[in-house]
Amino acid sequence: MYNRVLYVPKNPPDIDEHEVLRYLGYGKNRPDSTTEQLIKRCTEKLRAEISPRCVYAAFKIKHSGRLALEGCSLILEGQDIADHLINCQIAVLMAVTLSEQADRLIRHATAKNLTKGIVMDACASAAVESVCNQTESMIRSKFSGSFFTERFSPGYGDLPIELQKDFLAVLDAQRTIGLCATQSSILTPRKSVTAVIGVGNMSAAPSKTGCNNCRLRENCSFFKRGEFCGFSKPS
Repeated sequence: MYNRVLYVPKNPPDIDEHEVLRYLGYGKNRPDSTTEQLIKRCTEKLRAEISPRCVYAAFKIKHSGRLALEGCSLILEGQDIADHLINCQIAVLMAVTLSEQADRLIRHATAKNLTKGIVMDACASAAVESVCNQTESMIRSKFSGSFFTERFSPGYGDLPIELQKDFLAVLDAQRTIGLCATQSSILTPRKSVTAVIGVGNMSAAPSKTGCNNCRLRENCSFFKRGEFCGFSKPS
């Protein structure tokens, strides 16, 4: 196992307005000026008050029956993650959180005004995706000349979401970045992401992170509109 690495972005995350609008369900339509101003205020407040953090570690993969990682007891269950990492020698486990401040801002905004709470939530979703992208870019820079898979999170395909607690334990995420999972495997703070990135010396296998492999597809408002959530690209 490579050492766990704590990564704290030096700058506040970029929050893409187009991503915020997509989370809010606007599609190609533009919001009115009042909503645009509300998005701007929520974005500014988030950027000023959140404290994004990430921890990651890399493990050699043991391709022998169940997908095991050298140096830890974590087993990545399911055929989809096995297929996803089939051409990889290393699996990088990463966990990202915007911190409790983001959850607090959403709660306070919702208590004052439901619309403001919804907008704050959408801005935070765009922010955590931005931090994930930034973290992934940094991880990729550590493995020059390698091929990489897309991020694959517990709950994608048949990789059990119940893996969250063991996943976080391997990264010591509660101590390093304050990230936990409930008995129902919900991450807390809520605006957080865990994911696996495969690293190999040949092109990655076709991704199974798309909408058709997502457990939430049938109840997903994005999928019903022909869009995607940002965490699961269209199949």
